Amino acid sequence: EAPGALFAFDTGPANALIDDFMRAVRDKPYDDGGVYAATGEAAPELIEGFLADPYFLRIPPKSLDRGAFGGLAKAARKLKPADAAATLTLASAAAVIRGLEHLPEPPARLLVAGGGRHNATMMAMLGRMLDGTAEPVEAVGLDGDMLEAQAFAYLAVRVARGLPTSCPGTTGVAAAVGGGIVSEPG
Repeated sequence: EAPGALFAFDTGPANALIDDFMRAVRDKPYDDGGVYAATGEAAPELIEGFLADPYFLRIPPKSLDRGAFGGLAKAARKLKPADAAATLTLASAAAVIRGLEHLPEPPARLLVAGGGRHNATMMAMLGRMLDGTAEPVEAVGLDGDMLEAQAFAYLAVRVARGLPTSCPGTTGVAAAVGGGIVSEPG
């Protein structure tokens, strides 16, 4: 890759598996602060199997959908609930660290966006695996609660102007293409 070239891909499931588990088992939308996962112990054999998934070996660009890694979610359900939460949290953190292996050089710092930045257990796991710290995006002045909405607004403007929204370096498409459908009210 050329210096400064765009490089994007999904590192893993982020909070999807944890959130789905918490809804199904604890009737909560997410593990608030990672408190529940902190009471359990992760199952190393499930993490090893998860990280052996061919997705992690594929060279970016690459993308996932919400249904990916259903096998891990199913296997975790056989554990004690707190252990399952710890396992799914560690899997998400380990996927991020595995994703860093695809970068041309190690990042100077790891900034975390999305709900995971509120999960103290996940942030601590990331820090231990990095031998450093993972920081919320607020550390550089970004609003982590608005970042995704801002990204989708940016994409909407590009669609409205007929500009590409997907590029070879982000999704692996052969050429830059637009996407989305403009739906007028009424």
